[in-house]
Amino acid sequence: MQIASNKKALFDYYIEERYEAGMVLEGWEVKAIRENKVQLKDSYVKIKDGEMWLLGCHISALRSASTHVNPDAERIKKLLLKKKEIDKLIGKVEQKGYSLVALNLHYSKGKVKAEIALAKGKKMYDKRAVEKEKELNKEKAQMEKQYKRM
Repeated sequence: MQIASNKKALFDYYIEERYEAGMVLEGWEVKAIRENKVQLKDSYVKIKDGEMWLLGCHISALRSASTHVNPDAERIKKLLLKKKEIDKLIGKVEQKGYSLVALNLHYSKGKVKAEIALAKGKKMYDKRAVEKEKELNKEKAQMEKQYKRM
């Protein structure tokens, strides 16, 4: 079951490979995620010292959060992947133009997981071409619908 998605990433990047990663979360974050108080719009993944970290993921604290906890909405979250996968991603990210972005958060067997992707950035003209293609497909579908009515 999907919790939140990053639609902007699909517009800004070509998705090469997808990975599912576990997340290290605090209790108040899990409660807020269950209430859909999460946003992935500008989130990305950074590799530091052989570990993967999710940055830019905004989780708003609930009003009913505990008083002894100081929630930080922009806290950096550690992602959990196998060492072999991390090593593979480090090699590919060092290549020119590749980056790691978070695509969505979802539940898997009761746990919150992040779907991350190895992605290559699109140029502005690529984005325009994709938009034109979508419009043409939409117009084509409308024309076929009208033709079938006749």
